[in-house]
Amino acid sequence: MQLTLLVPELIWPEPDDRDTLDGLACPALETLLARSRLGRQPPQSLEAALSDAFGHAQAAPYAAFRLLGESGIDFEAGDQCWVAADPVHLRFHQEHLILADSGSFGIALDEAQELAEALNIHLADVGRIHVAAAERWYLELADTLLADGFDSPPLSAVAGRSIEDLLTETSQARSLRKLLNEIQMLMHAHPINQQRENTGRLPINSLWLWGAGTLPPRTDSDAPCRFDGMWSSDPLALGLARAAGVPTHRVPVDAATLLEHTVADTSHLVVLDDLLGPVHYENGENYRGAIAALEQRWFAPLRAALSAGKISQLRIEASTAYALLAWECRRSDLWKVWCRPQPLAAIARTLA
Repeated sequence: MQLTLLVPELIWPEPDDRDTLDGLACPALETLLARSRLGRQPPQSLEAALSDAFGHAQAAPYAAFRLLGESGIDFEAGDQCWVAADPVHLRFHQEHLILADSGSFGIALDEAQELAEALNIHLADVGRIHVAAAERWYLELADTLLADGFDSPPLSAVAGRSIEDLLTETSQARSLRKLLNEIQMLMHAHPINQQRENTGRLPINSLWLWGAGTLPPRTDSDAPCRFDGMWSSDPLALGLARAAGVPTHRVPVDAATLLEHTVADTSHLVVLDDLLGPVHYENGENYRGAIAALEQRWFAPLRAALSAGKISQLRIEASTAYALLAWECRRSDLWKVWCRPQPLAAIARTLA
Protein backbone atom coordinates (compact mmCIF):
# COMPACT_ATOMS: atom_id res chain seq x y z
CA MET A 1 0.00 0.00 0.00
CA GLN A 2 1.10 3.53 -0.75
CA LEU A 3 0.13 6.24 1.69
CA THR A 4 0.28 10.03 1.40
CA LEU A 5 -0.14 12.20 4.49
CA LEU A 6 -0.98 15.86 3.85
CA VAL A 7 0.00 17.68 7.05
CA PRO A 8 -0.30 21.46 6.59
CA GLU A 9 2.04 23.58 8.73
CA LEU A 10 4.08 20.56 9.80
CA ILE A 11 7.17 22.72 10.45
CA TRP A 12 6.78 25.66 12.84
CA PRO A 13 7.26 28.88 10.81
CA GLU A 14 9.53 30.67 13.30
CA PRO A 15 12.86 28.81 13.39
CA ASP A 16 14.24 30.90 16.23
CA ASP A 17 11.25 30.39 18.54
CA ARG A 18 13.02 28.42 21.24
CA ASP A 19 9.97 28.28 23.53
CA THR A 20 8.11 26.26 20.90
CA LEU A 21 10.90 24.21 19.35
CA ASP A 22 13.40 23.49 22.12
CA GLY A 23 13.09 19.99 23.52
CA LEU A 24 10.41 19.00 21.02
CA ALA A 25 11.06 15.27 20.53
CA CYS A 26 9.41 13.49 17.59
CA PRO A 27 11.82 10.59 16.94
CA ALA A 28 9.63 8.70 14.46
CA LEU A 29 8.84 11.79 12.39
CA GLU A 30 12.47 12.95 12.52
CA THR A 31 13.68 9.54 11.30
CA LEU A 32 11.16 9.46 8.47
CA LEU A 33 12.15 12.96 7.33
CA ALA A 34 15.88 12.25 7.58
CA ARG A 35 15.67 9.11 5.43
CA SER A 36 13.29 10.45 2.80
CA ARG A 37 13.87 12.17 -0.49
CA LEU A 38 12.81 15.80 -0.08
CA GLY A 39 11.03 17.76 -2.79
CA ARG A 40 10.49 21.48 -2.46
CA GLN A 41 8.17 23.81 -4.39
CA PRO A 42 7.13 27.45 -3.82
CA PRO A 43 4.78 27.98 -0.86
CA GLN A 44 1.09 27.50 -1.48
CA SER A 45 -2.07 27.12 0.56
CA LEU A 46 -3.59 23.91 1.81
CA GLU A 47 -6.42 24.41 -0.66
CA ALA A 48 -3.98 24.67 -3.57
CA ALA A 49 -2.12 21.56 -2.39
CA LEU A 50 -5.38 19.62 -2.27
CA SER A 51 -6.34 20.91 -5.70
CA ASP A 52 -2.97 19.85 -7.13
CA ALA A 53 -3.38 16.38 -5.66
CA PHE A 54 -6.46 15.91 -7.83
CA GLY A 55 -5.04 17.48 -10.98
CA HIS A 56 -6.71 20.90 -10.80
CA ALA A 57 -5.13 24.31 -11.30
CA GLN A 58 -4.56 26.64 -8.34
CA ALA A 59 -7.47 28.80 -9.52
CA ALA A 60 -9.85 25.87 -9.04
CA PRO A 61 -13.46 26.62 -7.98
CA TYR A 62 -12.79 25.81 -4.35
CA ALA A 63 -16.25 26.84 -3.16
CA ALA A 64 -18.08 24.49 -5.54
CA PHE A 65 -15.75 21.60 -4.69
CA ARG A 66 -16.10 22.27 -0.96
CA LEU A 67 -19.87 22.39 -1.29
CA LEU A 68 -19.77 18.98 -2.97
CA GLY A 69 -18.03 17.66 0.15
CA GLU A 70 -20.64 18.98 2.59
CA SER A 71 -23.09 16.61 4.24
CA GLY A 72 -26.55 17.11 5.68
CA ILE A 73 -27.47 20.16 3.56
CA ASP A 74 -30.56 20.79 1.45
CA PHE A 75 -28.85 22.51 -1.52
CA GLU A 76 -26.40 21.21 -4.13
CA ALA A 77 -23.56 22.63 -6.19
CA GLY A 78 -25.25 21.85 -9.52
CA ASP A 79 -24.11 24.12 -12.34
CA GLN A 80 -24.48 27.35 -10.35
CA CYS A 81 -21.58 29.68 -9.62
CA TRP A 82 -20.56 29.60 -5.95
CA VAL A 83 -18.34 31.69 -3.69
CA ALA A 84 -17.18 30.61 -0.24
CA ALA A 85 -18.54 33.34 2.07
CA ASP A 86 -17.10 32.39 5.45
CA PRO A 87 -17.87 34.44 8.59
CA VAL A 88 -14.83 36.16 10.08
CA HIS A 89 -13.84 38.77 12.63
CA LEU A 90 -11.70 41.73 11.55
CA ARG A 91 -9.78 43.82 14.07
CA PHE A 92 -7.01 46.40 14.05
CA HIS A 93 -3.79 45.37 15.78
CA GLN A 94 -0.67 47.56 15.70
CA GLU A 95 -2.03 49.48 12.68
CA HIS A 96 -2.79 46.28 10.76
CA LEU A 97 -6.18 44.80 9.91
CA ILE A 98 -6.07 41.20 11.14
CA LEU A 99 -8.52 38.49 10.09
CA ALA A 100 -9.65 35.81 12.54
CA ASP A 101 -11.57 32.80 11.27
CA SER A 102 -14.18 30.81 13.18
CA GLY A 103 -11.43 28.71 14.78
CA SER A 104 -10.79 31.59 17.17
CA PHE A 105 -14.41 32.42 18.07
CA GLY A 106 -17.54 30.37 18.57
CA ILE A 107 -20.57 30.77 16.36
CA ALA A 108 -23.89 28.98 16.82
CA LEU A 109 -25.87 27.68 13.87
CA ASP A 110 -28.88 29.83 14.71
CA GLU A 111 -26.65 32.92 14.81
CA ALA A 112 -25.26 32.04 11.39
CA GLN A 113 -28.70 31.51 9.91
CA GLU A 114 -30.09 34.74 11.32
CA LEU A 115 -27.16 36.78 10.00
CA ALA A 116 -27.44 35.11 6.59
CA GLU A 117 -31.15 35.89 6.39
CA ALA A 118 -30.49 39.55 7.12
CA LEU A 119 -27.74 39.72 4.50
CA ASN A 120 -29.89 38.05 1.87
CA ILE A 121 -32.40 40.88 2.07
CA HIS A 122 -29.69 43.30 0.95
CA LEU A 123 -27.74 41.05 -1.45
CA ALA A 124 -30.56 40.09 -3.81
CA ASP A 125 -28.83 41.69 -6.80
CA VAL A 126 -25.59 39.79 -6.09
CA GLY A 127 -26.92 36.40 -5.05
CA ARG A 128 -28.05 34.41 -2.04
CA ILE A 129 -26.14 33.15 0.99
CA HIS A 130 -26.64 29.55 2.10
CA VAL A 131 -25.41 28.21 5.46
CA ALA A 132 -23.94 24.69 5.29
CA ALA A 133 -22.45 24.84 8.79
CA ALA A 134 -22.10 27.58 11.37
CA GLU A 135 -18.59 28.37 10.12
CA ARG A 136 -19.04 27.62 6.40
CA TRP A 137 -21.32 29.79 4.26
CA TYR A 138 -21.75 29.93 0.49
CA LEU A 139 -22.82 32.76 -1.80
CA GLU A 140 -24.75 31.55 -4.85
CA LEU A 141 -24.07 34.23 -7.45
CA ALA A 142 -27.00 35.56 -9.44
CA ASP A 143 -24.73 36.12 -12.46
CA THR A 144 -21.65 34.03 -13.30
CA LEU A 145 -20.00 37.14 -14.75
CA LEU A 146 -19.60 38.40 -11.19
CA ALA A 147 -17.20 35.54 -10.39
CA ASP A 148 -14.17 37.40 -11.82
CA GLY A 149 -14.20 39.76 -8.84
CA PHE A 150 -13.83 37.05 -6.21
CA ASP A 151 -10.17 36.03 -6.56
CA SER A 152 -9.18 36.47 -2.91
CA PRO A 153 -6.76 33.95 -1.35
CA PRO A 154 -8.25 30.93 0.45
CA LEU A 155 -9.25 31.42 4.06
CA SER A 156 -6.43 29.20 5.38
CA ALA A 157 -3.90 31.52 3.72
CA VAL A 158 -5.18 34.63 5.53
CA ALA A 159 -6.40 33.44 8.94
CA GLY A 160 -4.47 35.18 11.68
CA ARG A 161 -2.77 37.50 9.19
CA SER A 162 -2.91 41.09 8.00
CA ILE A 163 -5.15 41.49 4.94
CA GLU A 164 -4.68 45.11 3.81
CA ASP A 165 -2.66 44.27 0.72
CA LEU A 166 -4.49 41.13 -0.39
CA LEU A 167 -7.02 42.77 -2.72
CA THR A 168 -5.40 44.16 -5.85
CA GLU A 169 -6.34 47.59 -7.19
CA THR A 170 -8.50 46.47 -10.11
CA SER A 171 -12.04 47.45 -10.99
CA GLN A 172 -13.20 44.00 -9.83
CA ALA A 173 -11.35 44.39 -6.53
CA ARG A 174 -12.90 47.81 -5.98
CA SER A 175 -16.34 46.30 -6.53
CA LEU A 176 -15.51 43.56 -4.04
CA ARG A 177 -14.34 46.12 -1.48
CA LYS A 178 -17.60 48.04 -1.93
CA LEU A 179 -19.61 44.87 -1.40
CA LEU A 180 -17.57 43.96 1.68
CA ASN A 181 -18.08 47.44 3.13
CA GLU A 182 -21.84 47.05 2.74
CA ILE A 183 -21.72 43.59 4.34
CA GLN A 184 -19.62 44.86 7.26
CA MET A 185 -22.00 47.77 7.94
CA LEU A 186 -24.99 45.43 8.00
CA MET A 187 -23.29 42.87 10.23
CA HIS A 188 -21.95 45.49 12.63
CA ALA A 189 -25.45 46.84 13.26
CA HIS A 190 -27.16 43.46 13.57
CA PRO A 191 -28.58 42.57 17.03
CA ILE A 192 -26.70 39.25 16.99
CA ASN A 193 -23.38 41.09 17.07
CA GLN A 194 -24.60 43.57 19.65
CA GLN A 195 -25.52 40.61 21.87
CA ARG A 196 -22.14 38.99 21.28
CA GLU A 197 -20.27 42.15 22.24
CA ASN A 198 -22.46 42.65 25.32
CA THR A 199 -21.49 39.17 26.50
CA GLY A 200 -17.78 39.64 25.79
CA ARG A 201 -17.68 37.60 22.57
CA LEU A 202 -16.04 38.66 19.33
CA PRO A 203 -18.52 40.05 16.79
CA ILE A 204 -18.87 38.35 13.41
CA ASN A 205 -18.28 41.54 11.48
CA SER A 206 -17.35 40.46 7.95
CA LEU A 207 -17.23 37.65 5.40
CA TRP A 208 -14.22 36.32 3.52
CA LEU A 209 -15.26 35.79 -0.11
CA TRP A 210 -13.06 33.39 -2.04
CA GLY A 211 -12.91 30.36 -4.35
CA ALA A 212 -15.51 31.46 -6.92
CA GLY A 213 -16.54 29.24 -9.81
CA THR A 214 -18.76 26.45 -11.05
CA LEU A 215 -18.21 22.75 -10.59
CA PRO A 216 -16.39 21.43 -13.70
CA PRO A 217 -18.04 18.45 -15.40
CA ARG A 218 -16.20 15.14 -15.23
CA THR A 219 -15.55 13.57 -18.61
CA ASP A 220 -14.20 10.24 -19.87
CA SER A 221 -11.03 12.02 -21.00
CA ASP A 222 -10.11 13.06 -17.45
CA ALA A 223 -6.94 11.40 -16.18
CA PRO A 224 -7.64 8.71 -13.56
CA CYS A 225 -6.95 9.75 -9.99
CA ARG A 226 -3.92 8.19 -8.30
CA PHE A 227 -5.78 7.60 -5.04
CA ASP A 228 -8.12 4.75 -4.12
CA GLY A 229 -9.31 6.45 -0.96
CA MET A 230 -9.46 9.88 0.69
CA TRP A 231 -9.49 10.18 4.48
CA SER A 232 -10.37 13.65 5.76
CA SER A 233 -12.79 15.78 7.75
CA ASP A 234 -12.22 18.75 5.41
CA PRO A 235 -15.22 19.28 3.08
CA LEU A 236 -12.96 20.63 0.32
CA ALA A 237 -10.83 17.47 0.39
CA LEU A 238 -13.95 15.31 0.43
CA GLY A 239 -15.51 17.27 -2.43
CA LEU A 240 -12.42 17.02 -4.63
CA ALA A 241 -12.33 13.27 -4.03
CA ARG A 242 -16.03 12.83 -4.78
CA ALA A 243 -15.68 14.82 -7.99
CA ALA A 244 -12.91 12.41 -9.02
CA GLY A 245 -14.94 9.34 -8.08
CA VAL A 246 -12.65 8.46 -5.15
CA PRO A 247 -14.27 6.84 -2.06
CA THR A 248 -14.18 9.14 0.96
CA HIS A 249 -13.82 8.38 4.66
CA ARG A 250 -13.52 10.33 7.88
CA VAL A 251 -10.04 10.40 9.39
CA PRO A 252 -9.67 7.49 11.85
CA VAL A 253 -8.33 8.00 15.32
CA ASP A 254 -4.90 6.64 14.42
CA ALA A 255 -2.78 4.90 11.80
CA ALA A 256 -3.50 1.45 13.20
CA THR A 257 -7.21 1.91 12.53
CA LEU A 258 -6.47 3.16 9.02
CA LEU A 259 -4.33 0.12 8.24
CA GLU A 260 -7.11 -2.18 9.44
CA HIS A 261 -9.44 -0.70 6.81
CA THR A 262 -7.11 -0.64 3.80
CA VAL A 263 -5.71 -3.37 1.59
CA ALA A 264 -2.50 -3.99 -0.31
CA ASP A 265 -1.93 -2.56 -3.79
CA THR A 266 -3.99 0.56 -3.08
CA SER A 267 -3.07 4.21 -2.63
CA HIS A 268 -4.61 6.51 -0.04
CA LEU A 269 -4.50 10.20 0.89
CA VAL A 270 -4.96 11.25 4.53
CA VAL A 271 -5.37 14.91 5.53
CA LEU A 272 -4.19 15.69 9.07
CA ASP A 273 -4.88 19.37 9.73
CA ASP A 274 -4.31 19.42 13.51
CA LEU A 275 -1.46 21.95 13.22
CA LEU A 276 -3.29 24.59 11.16
CA GLY A 277 -4.92 26.45 14.05
CA PRO A 278 -1.87 26.55 16.33
CA VAL A 279 0.31 27.93 13.53
CA HIS A 280 -2.23 30.46 12.26
CA TYR A 281 -2.65 31.94 15.72
CA GLU A 282 0.98 31.52 16.85
CA ASN A 283 0.10 29.20 19.73
CA GLY A 284 3.32 27.33 20.35
CA GLU A 285 1.97 25.34 23.29
CA ASN A 286 -0.91 23.96 21.21
CA TYR A 287 1.48 23.19 18.36
CA ARG A 288 3.69 21.14 20.68
CA GLY A 289 0.69 19.23 21.99
CA ALA A 290 -0.74 18.59 18.53
CA ILE A 291 2.51 17.37 16.99
CA ALA A 292 3.17 15.12 20.00
CA ALA A 293 -0.25 13.54 19.44
CA LEU A 294 0.49 13.10 15.72
CA GLU A 295 3.79 11.46 16.62
CA GLN A 296 2.08 8.95 18.89
CA ARG A 297 -0.98 8.18 16.75
CA TRP A 298 0.47 8.46 13.24
CA PHE A 299 4.19 8.90 12.70
CA ALA A 300 5.42 6.21 15.10
CA PRO A 301 3.00 3.47 13.95
CA LEU A 302 3.54 4.39 10.28
CA ARG A 303 7.30 4.17 10.67
CA ALA A 304 6.80 0.69 12.15
CA ALA A 305 4.38 -0.27 9.38
CA LEU A 306 6.84 0.88 6.72
CA SER A 307 9.63 -1.09 8.36
CA ALA A 308 7.42 -4.20 8.49
CA GLY A 309 6.45 -3.90 4.83
CA LYS A 310 2.78 -3.15 5.51
CA ILE A 311 3.33 0.09 3.58
CA SER A 312 5.50 0.13 0.47
CA GLN A 313 5.82 3.91 0.28
CA LEU A 314 5.04 6.76 2.66
CA ARG A 315 4.85 10.32 1.39
CA ILE A 316 4.49 13.26 3.79
CA GLU A 317 3.42 16.55 2.18
CA ALA A 318 3.30 19.85 4.03
CA SER A 319 2.23 23.31 2.97
CA THR A 320 4.39 25.59 5.11
CA ALA A 321 5.65 29.16 5.28
CA TYR A 322 8.99 27.92 3.91
CA ALA A 323 7.76 25.96 0.89
CA LEU A 324 5.45 23.20 -0.23
CA LEU A 325 7.46 20.25 1.05
CA ALA A 326 7.22 16.57 0.20
CA TRP A 327 9.22 13.77 1.84
CA GLU A 328 9.03 10.35 0.16
CA CYS A 329 10.26 7.23 1.92
CA ARG A 330 10.35 3.55 0.97
CA ARG A 331 11.05 0.59 3.24
CA SER A 332 14.64 0.29 2.06
CA ASP A 333 15.27 3.96 2.90
CA LEU A 334 14.89 3.21 6.60
CA TRP A 335 18.22 1.35 6.44
CA LYS A 336 20.08 4.55 5.56
CA VAL A 337 21.48 4.82 9.07
CA TRP A 338 24.03 7.36 7.92
CA CYS A 339 21.13 9.83 7.43
CA ARG A 340 20.95 10.99 11.00
CA PRO A 341 17.64 12.42 12.27
CA GLN A 342 17.57 16.10 13.16
CA PRO A 343 15.25 17.82 15.64
CA LEU A 344 12.46 19.90 14.13
CA ALA A 345 14.22 23.08 15.27
CA ALA A 346 17.23 22.22 13.10
CA ILE A 347 14.98 21.32 10.16
CA ALA A 348 13.20 24.68 10.49
CA ARG A 349 16.51 26.57 10.53
CA THR A 350 17.71 24.68 7.44
CA LEU A 351 14.50 25.41 5.57
CA ALA A 352 14.65 29.08 6.53
